[in-house]
Amino acid sequence: MRSVRAVLSITWTLMSFTALAADYPTPKQGEWIARDFKFGNGQTMPELKLAYTTVGDPSGIPIVVLHGTTGSAASMLTPAFAGELFGAGQPLDAAKHYIIIPDSIGHGRSSKPSNGMKTAFPRYSYDDMVAAQHRLLTEGLGVRRARLIIGNSMGGMHAWIWGVKYPAYADALVPMASQPSEMSARNWMLRRLLLETIRNDPSYANGNYTAQPASMKIANTFFGVATAGGTLAYQALAPTREKADKMIDERLNAAFPADANDYLYQWESSRDYNPSPDLGKIDAAVLAINAADDERNPPETGLMERELKRVKNAKLYLIPASNDTRGHLTTGAAKFYKQQLGEFMQGLPPAATVGSSASK
Repeated sequence: MRSVRAVLSITWTLMSFTALAADYPTPKQGEWIARDFKFGNGQTMPELKLAYTTVGDPSGIPIVVLHGTTGSAASMLTPAFAGELFGAGQPLDAAKHYIIIPDSIGHGRSSKPSNGMKTAFPRYSYDDMVAAQHRLLTEGLGVRRARLIIGNSMGGMHAWIWGVKYPAYADALVPMASQPSEMSARNWMLRRLLLETIRNDPSYANGNYTAQPASMKIANTFFGVATAGGTLAYQALAPTREKADKMIDERLNAAFPADANDYLYQWESSRDYNPSPDLGKIDAAVLAINAADDERNPPETGLMERELKRVKNAKLYLIPASNDTRGHLTTGAAKFYKQQLGEFMQGLPPAATVGSSASK
């Protein structure tokens, strides 16, 4: 029997999504407590709540899906992603697979600063988030080995960390909208400006605000336009100043229920991301998927090609830019790589060695 102590209980802003698709099993929510969790900075939490969502039966082949910054498991359960991948005959068919989508530390229903600790909450990193995912899967859900770890944006960076930290855990990795190189250049510069804008707002009050800082919505909108959406798409959607103003007005007037401390922690957690030195440790087959118009991971730098040379079994699928792609947000829509992912999965060795203790 698996060891489970659980109580079952947009990132892509230019497209409208409904909550769930109807052609795969109903998702189930759960929570597990990681006790005496030690963070990389030496801080410890006696109880770290880790929430997760599963799709399919635990006897299926385990698939781990990792969400992006400010997201949660719910942000991966969209028609554009889950609706293209989890249904019958699709690459991650939930009738055959056991799909596990954790809410990372600081996100969704997992422990986060807004639960009461505010800025006393440990300042977690991507390594901490992956360590918590590993404990959830192995200790909480009894999953000894996964067939695939697939992640988008922050989740893609987490997938790279999984490959170097736990090289024997998964048969395959599909990191999307990410690079296995140090956080740097415009990607980090704009994150840093995002953080500075909110922290320097007098109403932030060093994290002890009584109302959400007004600067947060403006900073979020600025960051979103600057780092996601696609150059060709923006030109097609806003070819005049009037239409561009209308898009900005809509974003600034939209509801933005984020908590400032949660938001700052989420973006700052990428500060020391850098799996590059250990890429040679990766044993899993790797299919990296990026978009040619990704503003945060521009292919013209050559960083991805340089790093992939050090991974034993890796290839890149670069989605061509078009009016239909959305820059960094493109990989939120599986239609752009569904065929390539299916072929990659079919080319993997048999899955006899993967599974959870619950299925044995």
